[in-house]
Amino acid sequence: MDFSFNDEQRMLRDSLSAYLADAYSFDHYKAAIHTPAGWRPQVWRALAQDLGILGAALPEALGGLGGGPVDNLVVMEELGRALVVEPYLETVVIGAGLLKRIETDLARDAVARIIAGEMITALAWSEPTSRNVPADISTTATPDGAGWRLDGRKAVVIAGPFATHLIVTARSSGGQRDAEGVSLFLVEATAAGLTRRDYATVDGRRASEIALDGVKLGAHALLGEAGAGLPLLELVLDEARCALCAEALGVMGELQRQTLDYAKQRKQFGHVLGDFQVLQHRMVDMFMAVEQSVSMTYMATLKLDLPAGERAKAVSAAKAYIGKACKFVGQNAVQIHGGIALTEELALSHYFKRATMIEGQLGSVDYHLGRYQ
Repeated sequence: MDFSFNDEQRMLRDSLSAYLADAYSFDHYKAAIHTPAGWRPQVWRALAQDLGILGAALPEALGGLGGGPVDNLVVMEELGRALVVEPYLETVVIGAGLLKRIETDLARDAVARIIAGEMITALAWSEPTSRNVPADISTTATPDGAGWRLDGRKAVVIAGPFATHLIVTARSSGGQRDAEGVSLFLVEATAAGLTRRDYATVDGRRASEIALDGVKLGAHALLGEAGAGLPLLELVLDEARCALCAEALGVMGELQRQTLDYAKQRKQFGHVLGDFQVLQHRMVDMFMAVEQSVSMTYMATLKLDLPAGERAKAVSAAKAYIGKACKFVGQNAVQIHGGIALTEELALSHYFKRATMIEGQLGSVDYHLGRYQ
């Protein structure tokens, strides 16, 4: 199987890498996460208007550049390498990835606004008791005249604090874990009855707890057919998991690179750390974990168009392996650096935190091992 990028994808990678090298240093990252907003809107505008990055993976018919999941892989790896906190995964991979499959004027307009950098979406799917199971939904969608009424709670909605719109999963029929009866809705973040509790996550990103108390929506807010949203949700979540694995490649690559650089400089007992054979073996193991993660991520991304069962197994195999690799590479990077690795001032500590969060985001290792079976 050919894992090489085409000319357009290489140009996409190079242009984004060059921009981030200039505009997204570690100091820029620290400045962003320590602001009340937790991100830099000017970076988002640049990705949309100056570079056209937000449309790279979206269909030409909707105003994009005609790419697909591999383009998301290219972008996410570079974003991971620079620790970018702006919500590409939540808005482009998940939000536009879902909306581009909905054949309504509302959805088409939403995709166009995402490409232009005018709309930011966050997926409100996880609940306090759902444990990463997409069908485990207590939030209800009740017919209300010509529209709908939403009631329920959503947990750990990444990018919720600065989203202009939420994509909300709700149960319009069936029992709490039934595959049938799951509906998807596009909800304005300022809708009456919607309240947020915002907070920072361990890796400096922003998330929200969402309360929906009698949120009234028009009929147009329903995305797709009522009660038939689960297959689409699972497909988009698998695309997001592949993109998250690609981000992990950038994060782990930096953990490994920074550790190797440190081992070439730091001296103990009159020798640089890299002279000690046991640490050489450790760093080789880190290198192998990163390289195997690359292969697993590329393979899963290329299998996203397979039937649902085969797709799910490929994606879960990759996510489970990358979850273990994030832990292995991150912990060994910290051990080789010593106590300095956990200081706020050292970039490596922030890569370690991000790797730790990726390990459990969109499903833990245990969840994906169970899903693979």
